[in-house]
Parts: sequence; structure tokens; C-alpha cells
Amino acid sequence: MTKKSLLLCMATILMVTVFGQKQQDTSKVVADKIIGQIGSDIILKSELDGDLLQQRAAGNQNVADCELLKYQIIQKALAIQAKTVDSLPVDDDQIESEFQRRVNYFIQYYGSREKAEQVFGMTIDQFRQSTWQDMKNQILAGQEQAKITQNVTVSPEEVRAYFNAIPKDSLKYFESQYTASQIVMYPIPNNDVVNFIKGQLEDWKKQVESGKANFADLARIYSEDPSVKQNGGLMTINRIDDKGTLDPDFFNAVFRLREGQISPVIKTQFGYHIIQMVSRVGNTATIRHILKKPPVTQVEIDECIKRMDSLRGLLTDKKLDFAVAFNMYNEDKNAKYNAGAITGGYPNNPISPFTIDQLLDKDVEKVIGTLNPGEYSAPQIFTDPSTQRQAVRIIYLQTRTKPHRENLNDDYIEIQEQALMQKKQRVTEDWLTNHMQDFYIRLDPAYSHCTEIAKWVQNSNERVEHFSSTKIR
Repeated sequence: MTKKSLLLCMATILMVTVFGQKQQDTSKVVADKIIGQIGSDIILKSELDGDLLQQRAAGNQNVADCELLKYQIIQKALAIQAKTVDSLPVDDDQIESEFQRRVNYFIQYYGSREKAEQVFGMTIDQFRQSTWQDMKNQILAGQEQAKITQNVTVSPEEVRAYFNAIPKDSLKYFESQYTASQIVMYPIPNNDVVNFIKGQLEDWKKQVESGKANFADLARIYSEDPSVKQNGGLMTINRIDDKGTLDPDFFNAVFRLREGQISPVIKTQFGYHIIQMVSRVGNTATIRHILKKPPVTQVEIDECIKRMDSLRGLLTDKKLDFAVAFNMYNEDKNAKYNAGAITGGYPNNPISPFTIDQLLDKDVEKVIGTLNPGEYSAPQIFTDPSTQRQAVRIIYLQTRTKPHRENLNDDYIEIQEQALMQKKQRVTEDWLTNHMQDFYIRLDPAYSHCTEIAKWVQNSNERVEHFSSTKIR
């Protein structure tokens, strides 16, 4: 595996190592081995094996154990330096922010907080407790590396030298890449239909409050939220962990309720709800809810298409800028912070610019192929994947590149970033080589074939010991 590919795969380790280790089946593990020690921190064989499995699962089939072991040694050494020598600050707010970033990734990946907890076999609060110190050390290591490499830059000559060192048959081939955005509108349901649905919800609320009906039974029969219908509309929401992942109107309504109370009818981007607070402990609320979605007719869809077509005319005639139009007319709340950007890949790992084959929405794929940069599509009816509501959109193709082999003219910025990353890694490794004598290190002789680590071992002189692995039972 090349140094370049190792650098690219390290981001995956930073994201998943802490959580991924929790997924390993430890019921059959009767012994583990210490394969390394730096200061008071140890490296277990199970940790290294876990990293190898996750890298290979992510498609990095050629990653070597020596490269991952070297990375772990670097991270631990940097964290020790940050804590004991440079006294770099890290507060609980920083760790909590990093925790939220990671846990939100997994909630999006698995589809819900409950599913993520089921996969990992513990609650989110237990995640926080069991991973807090690991995250703190990772943040400290990142701060120390940033300190060491803060003045590192690359000149145009270094970028060219980096590029010229890449074997010609290893240069990437880029398909056409696109950037595109969309404006979404929802058909407006008939007022009589909306009032009927609101009346239903209000009647069910009165039935439950008077003891004539059970909220869970009503949810099973009438709720249009498929994710909770079978369990009587039951959900668990954490005020900290789930903030930003749920509709804000729904989220705020939940935490205004007292235990046992039922909300008035709440309107969200999904439809109309009533919410029952089952119990609340600290920041965690257990609720039930019923969702009803007002149906729309073809007449109402056609009216939405007509409004969208008028907007497209203003954009095509350059009487209105796309950014202004987006802020004025877009109704998709999820697109508020990305200006309607269309991305490839999955929602938890968006890709932009994207290639055609990275698009999961095949309807977008068909439209993109018919547009030239700067053009707007005709209004398109689609089902919004986040709300499962019928909607209408227009798509704006901003840029499209030509297919090409990686080169300095078209890809200079990306190549520059790779060259800078490689140089920072080299500076960090040189720093570690020069400071290795400052650390107490032990290494399992089974890994003496790791030549890059061997130079640090040699630099440690008599303070470095090779040892027979200690078994932990």
C-alpha cells in the first residue's frame, strides 16, 4: 500500500475505530495480546486486527499491519506529547462536539438512534462514557500534529515533483464530474382535507385524555409513519444527541411537554402530528406520536408544476439569480444549509462534484444527462425520500468537467492537497524519529519486520525493549 493511499484511509479509522471496536464479538475471546506499549498506553492485537478488518471492509484490501501499527504509535506519541510536554488544552465541549459529529454519522448510516444502539449493543450515553478518553486522545493527537506542521507548505515545484513521482499507470482516470442544485416545492393540499385531518388528530387527543382510547392503539391503526407504526408510535429522543437530526418543529414540541401530556396538532415538513410524552429522564424523552399526511390531487400537483414553471422562466431569462430564487421559493427544510446542492453517494457521506454513477436518484441521473452547464430542467415530479411526500423540483446544472486522466492543469488543487498531506506526514514522522528517545516503548518481536517502526526503535536506544507478548486472560 502506498503512503498516499494510507493517508487517505486514515480518515476512515478516525471516524470508525472508536465505535467499530464495540461491534466485535468478544464472547469467544479468551485471550488477547499486548503487541506494543508507548508510555503508559498499550496497543492490543485485537485493536490492530479490528483496524485491518475495517479498512478491508472499506475497500482498502492492500493495507498492511505495519502501516496501521505505525499510525497507532504516531497517534499515541502525539497525544502523550500534547498532554505531558506542550499541555495543549482540550475541554469537554470539544470532545462533546466530536462525539456528536460521530454519533450523528452512525444515526444517519443506520437510519435511527434505536438501530444504531442495537448494532453497538449499548445506549448512546454508554457510548459517550466508553469512548470519551479515546476521543480526547485523538483530539490531542490532532492538535499536536497541527502544532508540529503549522508552518509546512508546498511550493509549485514540490507539487510537480510529487505528481511526477506517481507512476503513469497509477494516475487516476476521472469520469465527467458534475455540480448541480435543485429547488423543491410541495403541492398545497386542499384546506378542507387539512382541516379534516387536524380534526381527526384533535378528536383522538380528546379520546386519549378522556380515557376512551389508548394512544398506542390509535398509532398502530392510523399513523402514517411506517418506522414506528408497528410499535405504537414509540420513539426515544435525546435533547443533545438528536438535535439537528429531527424536524425542528417536532423536536421543539417534544421538549415542551410534561410527562403524560399530549401536544396540540403540530405541523412539520412530514405532515401533521400529535405527540404524547410517555416519560422523560434528564435529556432523554420517550414519546409516542401519530402522523397524518394530507393527500394531494393531480389538480394540486399540476398547480405546483405551473408555479415551478413560472419560476424556471424567470431563471432561464436571467431575471432572477438561482441563489435568490432558492432562498425565496425552496420548501425543502433539509436543503436549508447546502443551498439545494445535489450530491452523489449516501446522505451520511455526500459527494460533490459527483459522477453519474454516484447518483442514487436515477431520475436525477436522467435529467442531468440532458442539460448543459447553466441550464435548468423542466419541472419534475418526484417523491421526496426524506418526507415520502410528492414534490416538484427544477434542477440547475452548474458545472460539468470532461473525462480525463489526472493532470496538473485540471486537478492541481487536489494534487496540491495530496502533496501537502504527504509532506505533513513526513514532517510528523521525522519529528517522531527525533523525539523517540523521549518515549518509553516496547514492541512485540513478531512485528520486527516493520521497517519504518524499526528506525524509531533504534533511535530509542537502551530505553526501548523488545519483549515476549504478555497474555491477558
